[in-house]
Formats: sequence, C-alpha cells, structure tokens
Amino acid sequence: MKVKLDQAVKMFFGSSSLEMVYFEAISNALDAEANEININISIDAINRAETLNISISDNGLGFDDWRYKKFSNLFDVEESSHKGLGRLVYLCYFEKVLVQSIFEKNKQRVFTFSEGFDEKDFKINNVENSNSGTVLFMQNCLLQKVATYDFLLPKNLKSKILDEFYSRLFQLKIIGKSIFININTKIGDKEYNDILSTDDIPKMDLVEIDSSLNLYDKFQLYYSIQEVEPNDTSLTSAISVDNRTVKVDIIAEENIPTSYKMVFLLLSDFFTGKVDASRQNLTLTKVELREIQKVFRKEATRLIEERIPRVKKTNTAIRESLVNRYPHLNGYFDVDNIGYLKRNDILKDAQEEFFKAQKELLDAHSLTDEQFKKSLEISDRALTEYILFRQLTIEKLRDSTKEDSESYLHKIIATKGKDGKFLKENLINDIYKNNSWLLDDKYMTYEVTLSDREMSELVTYLVEGEEVLRDIDRPDFAFIFSNNPNEDKPFDVVIVELKKRGVDQYENQKTINQLETRARNLMKYYNNKVQRIWYYGIIEFNDEIELALSGTFTELYSSGKLYYKETEVAISLRPKVTIPIGIFMWDIDAVVRDADARNSTFLNFIKSKFSTQ
Repeated sequence: MKVKLDQAVKMFFGSSSLEMVYFEAISNALDAEANEININISIDAINRAETLNISISDNGLGFDDWRYKKFSNLFDVEESSHKGLGRLVYLCYFEKVLVQSIFEKNKQRVFTFSEGFDEKDFKINNVENSNSGTVLFMQNCLLQKVATYDFLLPKNLKSKILDEFYSRLFQLKIIGKSIFININTKIGDKEYNDILSTDDIPKMDLVEIDSSLNLYDKFQLYYSIQEVEPNDTSLTSAISVDNRTVKVDIIAEENIPTSYKMVFLLLSDFFTGKVDASRQNLTLTKVELREIQKVFRKEATRLIEERIPRVKKTNTAIRESLVNRYPHLNGYFDVDNIGYLKRNDILKDAQEEFFKAQKELLDAHSLTDEQFKKSLEISDRALTEYILFRQLTIEKLRDSTKEDSESYLHKIIATKGKDGKFLKENLINDIYKNNSWLLDDKYMTYEVTLSDREMSELVTYLVEGEEVLRDIDRPDFAFIFSNNPNEDKPFDVVIVELKKRGVDQYENQKTINQLETRARNLMKYYNNKVQRIWYYGIIEFNDEIELALSGTFTELYSSGKLYYKETEVAISLRPKVTIPIGIFMWDIDAVVRDADARNSTFLNFIKSKFSTQ
C-alpha cells in the first residue's frame, strides 16, 4: 500500500465509532453484488473488550485481481460516490483483519490487513467448486472497553444499519433485489439474533420538489406514512448521499405524530460526493443545508397534514397558545414550522428576530416615517415582554407550596442580602430583580428598596448625617418611595414581613409583634422627612388566623383577604411617648390575586392589540 496506514487511520478516522466497522463491511459487500451478509459477534462481557471477535461474511464476487488491486491502493476510485478510504476504519478497532475470499468459483485469496500491510503478501489457494464470497475475521481488539451495547446487540445494530443504508436498500428493492443481513451475537452464555432485509423497507410514493439550489438536478422525495401501534411510532427523514443515508432533522421528536411510522427519503444527483472522506460529515455549505432542510420540511409537513388531518388542528392550537402566551412575538413566529420544530426553538428564533428589529432601530441615526412607526411597535412589544415576565412571576408565587422556604418566596419578590439594594437610578437594570409591584404598582416609584438588609441601613436614610447604632435586625423588605430621601422633601416608607406557607398560627401571629418592633425601632428616628410608614405582614390565612384578626382588625377591599388596624406603639418610657401606626395583614393568595387582576388588565389589552397585527 502506498500510504503509511497508521497516519492515514488517525487523519481520516480520528473520531469514528465501532458501528462504522459494520457499515464499511456491508457497503463493500453490496458493492461486490452480495445479497446475503452474516455478522457474527462474540464477547465475554461488555467490559472485556479484549475478548471481542467479529466476523463478517458475504456471498459477493470476492477479491479477484481487480478488486484486490483497488483494495491495496487508497483513493483508487472510479466515481465520486466512493472515497477509497473506508477500510481504514477496521484498524481503528482491531490490530489486524484476516481476509479469506473465494472468487471465480475455484480460487481463494488469503491475506492479512494491518498497519504493516503489503499488497504482495497474499496467497492464492485452489479450492473445489465453491460459491464466491468473502469473510473478514477482525482480530485483537484495540479498545479498552465497548462504549455501549448498541454496538453489540442485533436489535440495536439492525436499527443503526437500517438508518445508514435505508436509501441503498430502498433502491435495491425498487429493482427487485432482495438483501438479507443476519446479525448474531453471543455475550457470555447468552445469544441474540435478528435479520434486516429489504422487506423492512416499506412501499413508498414519490413526489418531485423544486429547489433554488440547483436548476439542473431533480429532487425526488420518496415517502411512506403508515398507521401503527403507538409504541411503534417512528420517523425517518434523510437524504441519500453516495448510497448512504444521512439524517436531516425536519421534525422535532416531541412533535412526531403518535401511532404513525413515517419515512421521508430525499434523492438527487446534487448530493453526489457531498460527504467528507470518512463519510462522517456532509460537505454542504450552511446555506445549502438550510435550503435543503427548508424545502424538505415544507414538502414533508404538507404530506403529513394531508395524510393526518389532526396534525393541522394540533399545530393551529400550538400557534394560538404561543400567541396567547407571547403576544409581543406575534408576527415573528415561523408559522410554517410551528408544530414541527421544538417549541423552544420557535420561541428562540422569534426572539432573535425581535432583537434584530430592535437593534436595527437603535443603530439608525435618524428614523424615516416607516422606521418611526416600527419603533412604536417595537416599544409596544418590549412593554409586552415585561408584562409577560410579571405574569410568570405571579404564577411562580401562586404555585408556591408549604415545601418552599421563606427564602424562596423572598427571592421571588426581590434579590436578597448584599445584592438586595435597589436605587431608582438603576431601575432599568434592576427591573427584573425587584418585583415590589407584586404588593402594589405604586411601589414601582421607589427611591430605595432594601431586601433583607439591616435596619440601621434603613435608618441612615431617615436621619441622614446622624450617628446610628448598628442594628442587625432585618425586615424582609423596606421601601422608600414617593420622594428622594436625600432631598428636603417628605417621603413614605414601607416595611414588609413575610412568612412561608404552612407555618403554625403562633408563627403567623408573631408577624404582628415583629411589625410593632420594627415600628418602635424606626419611629424613634422619625422626623418631618418621613410623612408615612406602612407596615405589611404577608402570611397564609386560614380560619384560625381570620378569627384571631377579626377581633381587632378591619377587613379591607381585596381580591382575597386583607385586614387592617391602627394601634399605639410606645417609643419612649420617660417621658412616655406613643405613636399610632397602621398594620396590614395580607393573605399571600390575596397578594397573588390582586397582582394578577392588575396585570391581567394590561395583558388582555395587549393581546387584543397584537391579535389584529
């Protein structure tokens, strides 16, 4: 052989897999006009790769002088559909391959294929009249371990071989040639077997499709859509390249119609030679591959909707659900592929198109009338995106259970701890981290939000310039809003205490004491800058809680349960000074329902607006 084999193996098959050994042997057998191929595999155990033995025999024409010469020279091919390299893959997995081949009825050629292969090193034996054919004995496995049973078990191998040779077996079936591939495996004491034949290829119909890729080569789509049991649901979609089958994704697995076995096979002379030397990768350009997927998917999905009417109804429902859920992306969805591509991919592509439209406007130095109109639409969509984010946040709080910690609920409303300080000047950056609007939209006018921060930090805003003793007691949330505390204007303060779901009545009622303590600690710093302080306790209501609150609290309007009372809090003993404070006790489900009612008003308006676009 004219090439250094060990280097050629590394160069062309550095990322191969064991299944390619079978593929290469089968391909060569079919080239030699074999119609029966036997694969025999034996191994002591999957973790004992050194015991792996594979023999592959066929009844083809055998290694006559011409075929042996072609075998002995890499790249010696007669047409672009052959690469002249496939046999190198044997040496990725086995130290040597013993070849015994009968040709011309009474001659047997015997040679060993290894890294030291010499084309002159063979024997010709005379044999009695025998059927022609070749046997490959793979010897001395080089693997440390066999990665998966898929490379050993007949059922799995049959599926892989079928995927690889679907187009070739189909074309052989068309001309009336029957092929049988017998697969026998012995793992320890257990034996397995299966048969792949052209009978496994269904009868297929043909349609011709047009493509802008090539005006000369015809594109032929062969297809079969058969109703089967739900467990037998499957989809094969591929193009035929040099008599091999290369999968092309046209329908996401999650969208394959159940109870149907479907095959779509695209053939064209355009694909001839469009695969690399190892046959592992297509050499189509990205533009070519996208165009092929586009025309392939378009025709295949048309046939599916024609043969399976329920698919069209399902896809219409999916489209409606996407538009309802993401109305700001309506008009950017790839409607032709809804129900076929992954839902997440549809969303991602629509979002990218939306971002492109935004960037185009932001990069414009001046806006034309058309661009100005577009900018208004983009603004509408951006606002819609935020309203949808709010809805998801509401649903997250609604779906919380007693298994969720107080910390989990806390983080839904605002980021905690050292990152839980929000300033109005950073509103745009913090808008998805600070969800104070869950309590009331007026709190979105905050000047400062402190989430799980020390009381002394809040006090510094109340009495700027005065010395404040450190207080490590922390309210869950503190908001300063309505005016900037650094300016000589009065402002409002909100203090919130939050309890997780499922705590006992004592723990819930303790919230009232915590709020009164907060008031006592804050009000001694009270000056004319603070015009109002609001205290909220958010807990999970039950009959016992309502009964306890109803004695001293007054129920207020809400979509759920909300109680309020005013009480006196002593802030000094000598002299005795008390101040009135107001405390709200709010059911966590009422917080959800009130926020949902407010947000739904925006959402319903937005949906009606975008549905007309």
